[in-house]
Amino acid sequence: MPEYNVLIGKRTYKVELTKKDERLFEAKINEKPVELELEQKEPRTSSPFAIRVAGQEYQVKVGKIKRHTPFNLEVNNVTFNVKLGEPTRKAAATIPTVQMPIRKQEGAIKEGAVVAPMAGKIITVKVKEGDAVKAGDVICTLEAMKMENEITATKTGKIKEIHVTEGSPVNERDIIAIIK
Repeated sequence: MPEYNVLIGKRTYKVELTKKDERLFEAKINEKPVELELEQKEPRTSSPFAIRVAGQEYQVKVGKIKRHTPFNLEVNNVTFNVKLGEPTRKAAATIPTVQMPIRKQEGAIKEGAVVAPMAGKIITVKVKEGDAVKAGDVICTLEAMKMENEITATKTGKIKEIHVTEGSPVNERDIIAIIK
């Protein structure tokens, strides 16, 4: 999950939010875990709403959120001026990828395929068709089991085909790209 540097007044907090289910979240604020339960009265409205933290309920109203512009956050009728910094991602684990031959429809073997080592969702694609890559260059990032995994080029060459986009799901052994 991305981390944000959040400026509230004159203090900066490092915040990471992970959704556990529809109403339950875990927030890490300056690395300290806090469990949050959303007590939204009307599911289709986003503000105002209530959050329960350690048994204490807080009424929250959020102004229009803009990434680079301060916005207002009201908690129990106290207004805070908030500014979100650029999201950063935790260092991703690098999973070795396997160069596997893929079969053309007529049964021939084609070399240079980079395949997903596990099922998950593509969250970033770092290359496009025609890009030159070296063995070990990051092709994309795969999120699986709440971990980010860098998928790397299996050999030096050019990206001939890219079979994924950001947000696309993949299964284990699905083709991500073909390098020539």
